[in-house]
Amino acid sequence: MERLAILGAGSFGTALAIAAANGGTPVTLWARREDAAEAMRQTRVNEAYLDDATIPDSVRITSDLDEVLDTSRLWLYCTPAQTTRALAEITRARLRPEVFAFCASKGIEVGSLMTMSQVLQDVLGLPNEHVGVLYGPSHAEEVAQGIPTALVAASENETAAHAFREAFMSQRLRVYVNDDVRGVEIAGSVKNVMAIASGMSDGLGGGDNTKAALITRGMAEIMRLGLALGARPMTFSGLAGIGDLVVTCMSRHSRNRKLGEMMGQGYSLQDALDTMTMVAEGVPTTQSVHELATREGVEMPISEAVYKVLFQNLNPLIGLAELMARAPKHEDYLIGSDPEPDADEMPPLTA
Repeated sequence: MERLAILGAGSFGTALAIAAANGGTPVTLWARREDAAEAMRQTRVNEAYLDDATIPDSVRITSDLDEVLDTSRLWLYCTPAQTTRALAEITRARLRPEVFAFCASKGIEVGSLMTMSQVLQDVLGLPNEHVGVLYGPSHAEEVAQGIPTALVAASENETAAHAFREAFMSQRLRVYVNDDVRGVEIAGSVKNVMAIASGMSDGLGGGDNTKAALITRGMAEIMRLGLALGARPMTFSGLAGIGDLVVTCMSRHSRNRKLGEMMGQGYSLQDALDTMTMVAEGVPTTQSVHELATREGVEMPISEAVYKVLFQNLNPLIGLAELMARAPKHEDYLIGSDPEPDADEMPPLTA
């Protein structure tokens, strides 16, 4: 089996290392700090991020990037999305032509508005065919425990996607391949914004009906943005689309949903963030989605409401009220369709 390099020993990087090793793949897990790497080597547990899962003895744990990168052509970046560029810049000097660089972090870079595969291309100078992402409905806590999970390896290069699929496929982890990289990335990233919205609904006392409406209309927004950026419609019905959206909006493991719930209960953004030991990727992604939607002329009312709550101090209750008071719409309205009539121009109901 080909050796896999996992760059980042947070909760998800550690969970993926455990899953791949349990499936028989040789894995090297890189931690930024040597003291953290040494602690994991001694205890075989990641106390800081995933303290209830044992790291198999077969996982090589190190803080030496040379040791990690020089022994593998499969590089999987697992640090938070907004730090992916910095890590890629550190690894660039060790790049070889045969390397496939994938990212498991879900987000859109603030400022550049690049997806993670675009960031890797930008920094590493690799062609499209050598980059990709590993996304899907996958909480680290469950992946590490071997709870059955399905992911999608997305790349324009079938060989690259298959290489990562083979590195992770097991009886507990099923991996599909997809060549719609942009669609997978937009779906997997923007769903964190919708998870914050769902959490706000929970914090405000919303019910199952509210959550179902947010998930469904949230997917319509994600799809509109994805299509504007060149994605394929079918991707949003897949694992990175509806699959990841549902699990992130519903699960007790979701940091983004929890942050939204706290804000719905009256916490400020900073107070909510201060309670969390891990990154809520949806916060910076909300800012990027706001700018992308504005640039592309895409209507995204739920995302815009979340943006106003996070960055303009809008009361979540007022945000919900404004969403409910919007003019009526056709349910299947998508980017590029005919403009909808204003509410007062719509024909009256007839008997």
